[in-house]
Amino acid sequence: MQILQKAFDARNKKLNKIEKIKESKNVFESWEKLEYYAQNGFDSIPEVDKSYFLKCFGIYYREKTPKKFMLKLRIPAGHLTAVQAKVIGECAKEFGQDYIDLTTRCQCELRYLDIKNIPTILKKLAEVGINSHQTGVDNIRGIMGDPFDTLAFDNILPSHHLILKMQEKFLFNKDWVSTIPRKFNTAITGCTVNRCNIFVHDCCFVLANKNGVYGYNLYLGGKVGKIAKNADIFLKDEEEVLKAFDAITYIFKTYGFKDNRNKNRLWFLIDAVGINEISKAIREYAKINFDTSGITMTQIDYFESDFDKVTLRDNTLAVHTAIPSGMISGTNLIEASRLSAVYGSRQLRLDMEQSLYILGVKDYNAIIKEEFFVQFPNNNSYFNHQLACAGTEHCPFGVIENKHDAINMANFLNKEVPLKNQRIRMYWSGCVKGCGIHSLADIGFEGAKAKVDGVSVSAVNIYLGGKLISEGVEGYSIIKNAPLPLASDYIKALMIEYKTLSKLNESFESFHDRVLSLYSKAYIGFFIQLKAYLSYKNISIDLNINELTPCAKVEEYEVFNLGRKLYFKLTNHSAFKEYKGLTNKNPNDKIIPLNKMVDNVDENLSSLVSKTLDIQDKRALVFSELLDIISYNN
Repeated sequence: MQILQKAFDARNKKLNKIEKIKESKNVFESWEKLEYYAQNGFDSIPEVDKSYFLKCFGIYYREKTPKKFMLKLRIPAGHLTAVQAKVIGECAKEFGQDYIDLTTRCQCELRYLDIKNIPTILKKLAEVGINSHQTGVDNIRGIMGDPFDTLAFDNILPSHHLILKMQEKFLFNKDWVSTIPRKFNTAITGCTVNRCNIFVHDCCFVLANKNGVYGYNLYLGGKVGKIAKNADIFLKDEEEVLKAFDAITYIFKTYGFKDNRNKNRLWFLIDAVGINEISKAIREYAKINFDTSGITMTQIDYFESDFDKVTLRDNTLAVHTAIPSGMISGTNLIEASRLSAVYGSRQLRLDMEQSLYILGVKDYNAIIKEEFFVQFPNNNSYFNHQLACAGTEHCPFGVIENKHDAINMANFLNKEVPLKNQRIRMYWSGCVKGCGIHSLADIGFEGAKAKVDGVSVSAVNIYLGGKLISEGVEGYSIIKNAPLPLASDYIKALMIEYKTLSKLNESFESFHDRVLSLYSKAYIGFFIQLKAYLSYKNISIDLNINELTPCAKVEEYEVFNLGRKLYFKLTNHSAFKEYKGLTNKNPNDKIIPLNKMVDNVDENLSSLVSKTLDIQDKRALVFSELLDIISYNN
């Protein structure tokens, strides 16, 4: 492992501030003083415990809620019993303003907690097998898996027991509490459907087949904005999975970088030495010459939340309910627990899109009449695959409020462009850190700021084209710094295109691949801003995004041809007499201005068309030259 050591030495000449804090005392001193802090109040807690050490045990102080704490619970793969759900709900109701956040890692977060109550809460949770250990900062975080493990028809290798065995390695183990350079996320699936966003974790065990044997391919280095790399390792059985997990966690603990905290996830170690060197080190540490990778079998996008219920292997149902932005009250979680006991198998599941399932239901018609399903959407295209991270209300990095922003847009779209049996994933991140995995969404929103009349307002950067299937695909940005009211108008325009042009039951992802992917990102962004402007001005032009002949995404040609289309739609005449290829034959030809062809034509629209069709040396070449013409404040 000499190459790893060399990379480590090069990057660890100067420790970052957190590493120095970690060296300042034993992390368990903070844990052992928890009762003392509870008895003596908030002011008795040292700053270093509030800022770091208590987070090792899932106890987060947030300045956004003065003198109140958040408790992040460890829920392996989002698997909850009815009893556990009831106790979590009771703790939220009694101690935390009746508020719970469901996270994108299938966990629960209790908020607004006083330090005096935290030991009591932890004891109540421990009695039903729930803890918050190592759910924050530099630890191996809660392990994700398939919510329907052992129950789904596509579950080839039951894997939940492996999560529990992996936990045995590090959970409550002093050698693994706050001893790694940065957080370490893990996931495992033995299913063909990707229900746990499998390719974006530091360590990913993914269902695979090698020479007729089912096992797991190992992928490494995923994080927000980065898809994990195939380590070219196939793990044929339980023993090999656990050995590989031991090896990669040891490698990260021993050789992970400790200088720049923004560049010390596993991804950066892999980037420094190469995935082949990491794979070689895994084999060396495990003392097993693991086979090379097989065929990755987890290839199907997560679809169950498109439906109000899913049939399980035992012929019972998993009844789905979307929890908008993952915000649920303790009272409602208690009610979900009750419904699970009355109608189901006393099992509930949380998923990566902040939804909830009640398992083992036999009488769907009876359970759906309960008030719980009136309050929460059971099957709604804009909420089925919607998620949002914490935002400014709870996160120090948040740029926009985010959770209610996501809900408000979904409600707006439901009213303006209702969809039925159409699938769309909208993910919201409150800042560039991307905890809402916006870059993997069909339509992603990243919190930003914009200036409107000199005043800073909440805005979003809008992304398209992210994918969870196969090994995942990062999306691309089409609009920057759109104020939230305008962002709603823009997405409304896009949804109208989707609803108008999509095939029967076609998902937005398929629509994107079939239609939108033929055009440049600049054209897509400009077109929906143009359509929003036309709607704002009550200008009716029958124009769809796919009416332009694709031209290899060459923006100059797209600009010119959009101008041609608009001119013809408005005048019923061609702008030029002759064309050569994708432009006019005579480059010095001048068009007849729109205001001489159309009565009361909108001045901005007339200016836009003129700039797209001007004589060639004065013509707009890129869409960014035209944006100011169609700008407006909603």
